Amino acid sequence: MNTKKKFSRRKFVSSAVSASAISVLPGAQRLLHEFTAPIGAPGPEQDSVALTTSPAWRDQAILNLTKSPYAKLRNVPVHAVTIEAGFWSPRRETNVSSSIPSMGRLLEVNGRMDNFRRLTGKSTAPQRGPVYSDSDIYKWIEAAGFTLQSADSSELRAVVDKDIREIVAAQQADGYLNTYYVLERASQRMEMRVQQHGHELYDIGHLLQGAIAYYRATGDRTLLDAGIRFVNEFLLPNFGPGTDKKPLFSGHPEMELALIELYRLTADKRHLELARYLLAGDARMPFKPENYVYHFCGIPFTSHTHLEGHAVRAMYACCGATDYYLETGDQAYWKALNVLWKDLVSAQMYVTGGVGARSDGEAFGDPYELPNARAYGESCAAIGNMMWNWRMLAATGEAKYADVIERALYNGINSGMSLNGTLYCYRNPLAFDPSGGDKIRNEWYDTTCCPPNLERTLSSLPGYFYSTSNDGVYVHLYDNSHLDWHLENGTALKIRQKTNYPWDGATEIVVTPAQPTELTLFVRIPGWSDSAKVAVNGKAVPGATAGQYLPIRRNWAAGDAVTLQFNMAPQILEANAQVTENYGRVAVQRGPLVYCMEQIDQGDGVALKDVALSADKASNYKFEEKFDKDLLGGVLVLRHTGAVYQESTDRGTLYFSHGAPPPKSRPVQLTFIPYYAWANRVPTPMQVWTPATKA
Repeated sequence: MNTKKKFSRRKFVSSAVSASAISVLPGAQRLLHEFTAPIGAPGPEQDSVALTTSPAWRDQAILNLTKSPYAKLRNVPVHAVTIEAGFWSPRRETNVSSSIPSMGRLLEVNGRMDNFRRLTGKSTAPQRGPVYSDSDIYKWIEAAGFTLQSADSSELRAVVDKDIREIVAAQQADGYLNTYYVLERASQRMEMRVQQHGHELYDIGHLLQGAIAYYRATGDRTLLDAGIRFVNEFLLPNFGPGTDKKPLFSGHPEMELALIELYRLTADKRHLELARYLLAGDARMPFKPENYVYHFCGIPFTSHTHLEGHAVRAMYACCGATDYYLETGDQAYWKALNVLWKDLVSAQMYVTGGVGARSDGEAFGDPYELPNARAYGESCAAIGNMMWNWRMLAATGEAKYADVIERALYNGINSGMSLNGTLYCYRNPLAFDPSGGDKIRNEWYDTTCCPPNLERTLSSLPGYFYSTSNDGVYVHLYDNSHLDWHLENGTALKIRQKTNYPWDGATEIVVTPAQPTELTLFVRIPGWSDSAKVAVNGKAVPGATAGQYLPIRRNWAAGDAVTLQFNMAPQILEANAQVTENYGRVAVQRGPLVYCMEQIDQGDGVALKDVALSADKASNYKFEEKFDKDLLGGVLVLRHTGAVYQESTDRGTLYFSHGAPPPKSRPVQLTFIPYYAWANRVPTPMQVWTPATKA
């Protein structure tokens, strides 16, 4: 989201008011307890745009694909899935009780809402924050919306309703809504150079996403109507491909996917066409070639052959392009999407599911450029990766996309929020040394895009567990959960999962249709499980293949049980030889979890820079496994034999003879924890990729 290519937006503002300081501010305790009357009934203008009633607002999912002609799978609404006690429930409970409230307070005291109030005379504070600060509020509202889809909260609704009133009150008569390019900067709004870096469309894209999530939680369309006004009354009459209209440049892709979700709600084809126009680019907006690379927009999306430029922009552009395909079936888009996805998984994605190798430009690097300590791996980019693969999964029903979703979710996304829910990683490196003074987790960034993005992802998580199709139901993710929904023919269906996943590979799925029904249950066999056993009511089901869905078609009756057993043996992974930084190194993965070492867990005097993992046949690749309920919220710890090397004078110079004596070593037991849990104790070195010794 940086305004110039050469500068990183990851800026921790020590002068900003932190959560720890909030408690001393007068009236701070009232920030989340300022109850006001609910937003009133929609007025005439709000009723002017009809919204789909099929399905009803409360039954619309993360993506409303009910009428999307090229979607093979349809989403299940968030409220239809209850995540019960297990792996994800503590994270989600912390998100609701700690993360969302504390971030709401931080947004307030750091001026994000005052930016709106100053436009209506309710605040004399100057504008605060970067050009894209409005989006922080909108993503936070989206997190609140998804939270309310799972369970109502009068307190949270009161806070959001108050914010929404103050947001829509700042909208201008022509429909324009932005707190930066107004008043003293009003003359700059929607200028060509502002469109390049000003994030005006990006902000409104996030407004639309937040408004849609809140509408689907509450039925309240106040904020949604403000977003529709911006599109229908400000953008469409004045901007677009016609000679009588001004050109548009997306700048930071986001508006594209928001417009298409709006189209799914309004059925107004102008919204779909505007998204297509942004995806295609407008030649009347000439920029330097490197600008098109960085922004990943402005030229036809179908001309892209590899991922480059700003990683979040690229991921959001791919989301919008996949949404466009789901509505149109445009094969040029589908071809480009598949080329880009192959580039992602073959040369650009970290083992954690993170993307974006370079700090400079928060960008993709060259193919196989995947540094560890210098890895950027922005939390927003990993979330964008998950969002894109969710759409590709909907288009195809292919498990390879769900595998990427799981990899990103459990690792590169889950690492982004501390276990207590109040500290966040902007970047997620695969090696880290705190001695340089960098503080990897912070409660506030002046560019605070990642925290509410993580919060909206955890809030929406139930909506990623299942999908429906013409044939039946797909099971994508595993955790203790309860689905209460229906098949596409209307037959009521309940599914309950019982498992200790990801610590254990055993899962029981109990299927309960309202009446005996023939359907196909598609269970995902994760790509990392080289063997799997599946049975229905105790009878083995053949055909389980890693990285595919196993279709189980039968006449299902209440109480029929599917048992799954995945191979959870820890694996030692190598990287492609072209990933030069990982040559001679290995990573450890168990189930969906990537593991790392933190120096604090190793023996006294053992520095991570001096260790190697014994990865030879003599060790049988055997790990000692132990679940520690008191460590890091409860994690399964892995231990494996290794070596620690002593410093060698013969090899201590910058260059030395190839024939120099090898350094002396002694055996040591190395300890590994899940990557997502790193940096939750004291500052200490961490690494994912470790040198390996082989016999």
